[in-house]
Amino acid sequence: MNSFFVGRALAEGLYEQLGNSLTNALSELGKFEAEQKEHLRSFTQQVMERATQEVATVVGDSNFPASNSEPVDLQATIDELRAEVAQLRSELQQYRNRTV
Repeated sequence: MNSFFVGRALAEGLYEQLGNSLTNALSELGKFEAEQKEHLRSFTQQVMERATQEVATVVGDSNFPASNSEPVDLQATIDELRAEVAQLRSELQQYRNRTV
């Protein structure tokens, strides 16, 4: 009879320990996720600041559309960039084929 209560107490103790361990693990995971989000936010902010600085230095370039100039057709710009990428890929493939 005594072993039943010992086993039951052991099971309850293990269950509590498992619950505490799971709670601590989830807490640490939450902290890690929050830290990673903060690092990502900080990194994104740094990137945007650098981009803003680059824009400020490039605005003097006549090829760069200034913010007060005519609106730029974004889809046309994307299409031009895709065409350039396709052309570069083609040239790269031709170069690779010549060297093989």
